[in-house]
Amino acid sequence: MKDKIRRGGGRNPAKTDVIHEKNAVGIKQVDDTSFTVKIQGAGVESFELQVHGFWLVQDALMGLLSRNEVCPRSNLSLAFASATLDPLAELQSLKGLKPGAIIRLVEEPYTASSARLHLARVVELLRASGPQDALREGRSPSLLETLTHQTTGADPSSPNGKSLKRSLSNTKTDSTNQDAAPPEYLLPGSTERPLMALLPPSSQPEAPSYLKDLCLSCWNPPPGHRKLQGDFLYISVVTMEGKRCDITSCPKGFFLNRSTEDVFDPRPAQSSAVYHCFTELLCHISPAFKKTLTAIKNRPQLPPAEVMPTSYYTLSWLGPHGASRTHKNTFSRLGVDEQASPDWNEELQAARDLPQGSLEERLQRDRAVLQVNSAFVKVVMQGAETVVDGFVEPANGNPEDPAFLWGGLFMSQGAASAVFGGERGRRAAQRLELKGVQAYSGLEGLEGLHTLPTAIVDYRGVRMSAQGLAPGLEGTDQEQEKDQDQDQDQDQDQGTSQASRGLLYGVNAGPQESPHRRRLLVLLAHAAKCLALQRHVVVAPSGYKVPLFTPADSQGLLGADGRFYILDVFRCFPADANFCPGAETESQIVTREEERKECKEGDEEKKSDVKESWPENYHTDSGFPKSFPHSLCRLRPELVQAFVQHKHCQFTQRVRETLDENGGFEECATACDSRATNAVRAACKDVGSCSDIIFEIRLNPNVFSPGVSFPHSERASVNQQERLLKEAAALIITHQIPEFVEHCLQNYEAPMDGASLKQGLHQRGINLRYLGHVVKAISQSEHKEHLRHILRLVVGEVFIRSTRRVFNSFLQGVDVPSLCAAVSHFLCCLLVPHFAPAHVGEETKKKSRRRARGAGASESTPWSTLTGPELWNLVCQDAAETYNISDSLGSGPNHLVEQYGLQKLSLLREFCLKTGVQLRLRDYYLDNMNKAPIGPDDIVNIFPVVKHVDMMTVDASKAFHAAKNFIQKGLLDQAHERLKEASYLFGRVCDDLHPEACHCHSLLARVAFLQGKAAEARSVQLKAVVISERVLGFDHPNTIQQYTLLGVYMYAGGETALAQKCLLRARLLLLTVHGEDHPYTATLDSCLGLVLTGDQTGQFLKNALRLNTSFFGATDLQTALSQHLLAQWMCSKGDYRSAMTHEKEALTAFTSLFGEDHPQTSCSKEFLCTITKQAVQVERSLRQAGADSTEQTVECLTPSTETSLEQMVLVTGIRKITQSNRFQEYKQRHLERKAAALKELGLGLPGELFASATLKAGEKSPDKETGCGKEAEDGGSPAVENNSERQHEQLVDEVSVVGAAAVSVNGHVVEPAEQNKHEEKTENREEGDRATEVKMVNGESEVRAAGEETESSVEKEVTSSTANGEIEPEATCEEMKSEEKGGESNGVRDTKATPLVLKNKGTWADVVSKSSIVNGTGHKDTVVNGVADKVTANGVAEE
Repeated sequence: MKDKIRRGGGRNPAKTDVIHEKNAVGIKQVDDTSFTVKIQGAGVESFELQVHGFWLVQDALMGLLSRNEVCPRSNLSLAFASATLDPLAELQSLKGLKPGAIIRLVEEPYTASSARLHLARVVELLRASGPQDALREGRSPSLLETLTHQTTGADPSSPNGKSLKRSLSNTKTDSTNQDAAPPEYLLPGSTERPLMALLPPSSQPEAPSYLKDLCLSCWNPPPGHRKLQGDFLYISVVTMEGKRCDITSCPKGFFLNRSTEDVFDPRPAQSSAVYHCFTELLCHISPAFKKTLTAIKNRPQLPPAEVMPTSYYTLSWLGPHGASRTHKNTFSRLGVDEQASPDWNEELQAARDLPQGSLEERLQRDRAVLQVNSAFVKVVMQGAETVVDGFVEPANGNPEDPAFLWGGLFMSQGAASAVFGGERGRRAAQRLELKGVQAYSGLEGLEGLHTLPTAIVDYRGVRMSAQGLAPGLEGTDQEQEKDQDQDQDQDQDQGTSQASRGLLYGVNAGPQESPHRRRLLVLLAHAAKCLALQRHVVVAPSGYKVPLFTPADSQGLLGADGRFYILDVFRCFPADANFCPGAETESQIVTREEERKECKEGDEEKKSDVKESWPENYHTDSGFPKSFPHSLCRLRPELVQAFVQHKHCQFTQRVRETLDENGGFEECATACDSRATNAVRAACKDVGSCSDIIFEIRLNPNVFSPGVSFPHSERASVNQQERLLKEAAALIITHQIPEFVEHCLQNYEAPMDGASLKQGLHQRGINLRYLGHVVKAISQSEHKEHLRHILRLVVGEVFIRSTRRVFNSFLQGVDVPSLCAAVSHFLCCLLVPHFAPAHVGEETKKKSRRRARGAGASESTPWSTLTGPELWNLVCQDAAETYNISDSLGSGPNHLVEQYGLQKLSLLREFCLKTGVQLRLRDYYLDNMNKAPIGPDDIVNIFPVVKHVDMMTVDASKAFHAAKNFIQKGLLDQAHERLKEASYLFGRVCDDLHPEACHCHSLLARVAFLQGKAAEARSVQLKAVVISERVLGFDHPNTIQQYTLLGVYMYAGGETALAQKCLLRARLLLLTVHGEDHPYTATLDSCLGLVLTGDQTGQFLKNALRLNTSFFGATDLQTALSQHLLAQWMCSKGDYRSAMTHEKEALTAFTSLFGEDHPQTSCSKEFLCTITKQAVQVERSLRQAGADSTEQTVECLTPSTETSLEQMVLVTGIRKITQSNRFQEYKQRHLERKAAALKELGLGLPGELFASATLKAGEKSPDKETGCGKEAEDGGSPAVENNSERQHEQLVDEVSVVGAAAVSVNGHVVEPAEQNKHEEKTENREEGDRATEVKMVNGESEVRAAGEETESSVEKEVTSSTANGEIEPEATCEEMKSEEKGGESNGVRDTKATPLVLKNKGTWADVVSKSSIVNGTGHKDTVVNGVADKVTANGVAEE
């Protein structure tokens, strides 16, 4: 019974939001299936439980087991009407089950396994986690409850662990700590970085003591005659009263026996009853245990997101301040943690093979796969520590490549092959194997092709690869021997033997044909199509020509379990031609002598093709191609996607040009000749399509791979593939890196640390081996000063990655007793300039003598002789070999500090996170040259750093992305609904502890806030902060942003003191992670300037203005906002002259950005006039000695709370404003072009559309463009929703879709004018319902049927093309999203000219026809400084 429940579970019945399936993908919430039943039996007091009809019986049982009334009971079943219920039956299928029905808990007999599981459940309850447990175990803690505890005052009597939420939601404007000044180390300009403030002491009490000891009895295991009588275990207990008892576990439960320490007597003690639950027996024999257990059950519980274990390990680089263990582990000797080693491959494949027909089945499958992979990764970490620490002997006799079997894992370091580049190549092969497994396991619709569970782990400088044990091949060994003997007899003339029956695919599989092989080839062909891999032919070592869909190293086999497996996929991605200096000779085209003669004839042609494949002056400008320390440089899948989109743009350009040369698009499209087909064929040939009738780019993973030979028949294809790979490699240099630099230049949410920098580069397909080129690109940029924070991060990442490689080699020469001393010595040499080893050596010797240990540092140990200059030379040498930037690192750590502004503390953090080193929590003074700043006692531990396969949450991710699409269209009601569905699904699969779930909750809070639901936003954002702290890290850049948003929502709810704490917490984390010189610091300082009320307000606002000016210039929107906020604050202080100066600067910026007629410019003018009038009145009052009137005037100019909140919302990017309000003019031009095209084609023009299209360009429409329908005011309408869902290419800036009541400068509400909505509704209806889209393309008409833009037909490709190489329709949204993000500055700045128009030379009508704005009804205007601002849609270009 228990096994069934554990295997089929996965639901969390505690969730209040429930859904059911309305189709294969769509989901919606339902509340009509819930009802209440009464629970009785099993010694539990009766209570009510709310269930849902679609729940399985086991779902209800899992919910019961988590209730305080039932916990820690287990091994129970449910009975209704005297019949035991099937765990897999649905509640709604039970006859007679209705609201109020009585369901009984039935105690089931134990087995030996279930008895141990019950003890494990009891131990889990008794092991109440203490406040330091997370740090002690190296996990990232959650500090939100600690941060807010003093203010909220959690009520211990509040049930269900929601004390924090309730106190936050019910707290009104509190001023107890509102006027408290921030600490000095958080003020602008401070260089102090205290680490003790990062992890404040927890407010939770330490775990109480239940028992003095709990362990397995010395009389275990039970003798044979007692086993036959049902004894499972003997348990020894020492209570708090000092009483020692022996307990027997049997099928009925647990009872006291008569054994003592010296006498074995398993008979039941006198008057001893049998208890089904172990804690009931302990309560009977120990009153102290009963009292403590009752107290612990009644204590307030934290939210599940704070206490539930995370799926994967998130490392904390700081450990506890005190001793490593504050209390003894009472339950370590019970033995319940020792479990048999499972077959991880069978566990994972069985979870993947679960049915996926319905939504419920998919959720259970996703959860099962995630749980198996999570347990696998946990065991991998334990195995790496066990193997590297020397507790496991190798399973093979190869000292160069030892292999280990432990815990159901196969672990190895891999052989260092000279072909791949030695040690560097070995590590690269392990990393690429993991990425290949991720690629194949993440393919949808390919459940028949399996991969082994895989992970790689770095521990103490050693990288281990861990996999589940592969299944045996099909057939027994004897059968295979017989088959091989027969095959040898049949093939004796050919001198070959057929391969093993299980090996069906690969260069060594040999020629064979079978139904299994055909099925495997179909799966591999489908996978190759998804991964854009080309089918090709290679020459096997035996001389056969072998067709492949994968790299030459891969093998496909049929396992003994009947499943198809793909192995050795580390070269499944195409080679990076930038790091193949011998590109002309890499691809070998060999076979017979006559083919070699033909090859010589084509050598000259091949060489000329190779030279032409690189861009002009490419080698001179970039220095590529060049060599790399290893030969496994492969392209990222993100780059392959970007390259395919890039080639599709070229394809549409070629087709358009060819059609224009042959009479134009309309003539070729309507004529029944071959001109359109020939245009497509020619374009396919030019761009390198693998098909001559449709656009299809595929890449060969074996080109530029050493050791792979191609037959002569593949010569043309190989040459073509070489050209494509060189174009793809050149795309990184010519497009991807410049786009990344431009994005960082215009986006205020720039990377803050190495992890966010790595994520930003990988999203654009840029490998980290290009960091040196990124440094070069930034150094040559004219905006180098504005990109100094990115240059700082890139140089720091180069430095840390090179240091890690040196550190890995350094640890190999250190014995285990000297690890702490060696690591601390290495860090001192790294961070302290000219550090001499004598300092740490002498100190370590003294400590060693005091501790009577002989393993102290001595002059004979190689690691102790390392000096700072020697280490720096090694790091610079590695950086020069890998990134080619040796000169950028200088001669010591002080050069990085002085030249780039790097913080030594930030470098220390990055080093610890990448190597697994954990430091003791204390303040470090890294500039002290007289004493070692880091000692051996500061090294708390070294933890394994694991990289694993990320399991997909398919339905939750789909709902999340659908919500983001609704936001881009401006439909907030639909987005809010989808986000709630996505959050529910994330909770069902991963208990919300997932990075994407964190982003989902953050976006849900944002949408709720924009809809005016501040309380909901605050509640959801609380959860987002906790998830980010536990899943990503307590100091991760995303955690910083989540704390900032939480501060805004708390301020909106009147919790000013909590808002200050959150914003100050975010600033402290940012100062530690990066430093003060970052654009996001300006955002935080602006918010703090609005929230704080003390004298420090001006310091934060002035610092924000300084940072915005230095990063974005004087005329940027964020700089203008900072100027306005500073002028506003100076008005509140009575300094009108300075206020006028700053507001004039703001007005100048607004005028240059928006023009004279923009509402924001008018608002600034009005505010400047108000300041001027007040200044005149104050001056006049001073002359008349009227001091009272002066004070009254100052109070009138103090901004209201609503004004400050609206300004904070704009500064943080929750709501944005647009660059121009001239969208009406572009709209009219677009309608005029459509009307002209319809007339030219002789089609009827609808009256309403013609009337709106013939409006004069100079007429102003009273409508205010909002792009959100009725989302802001009345939640939208079905008409708007249906209309918007038809327009999938339409984009609206997510922050301009919701309005709020416009607030004037003095705090009064300014309501927007009445809006006429009829015209926009008419236009949308006409655009959405029209079956044919007609537009002008450079004076020619183009007729296109809506929805006929695909890549699979010639006609549709021609139709989807646009003039002058406009991008394909499928890429329009993504291109406009990336350009939109690239045009944002501090979350609110849009591009001045739409890059789509500039890049592709298309007309505005072309762009608008694909991305027209969702024109619903108007809404209240957003504001910047309290005056209404007409919000328009994004993407408005300036001519």
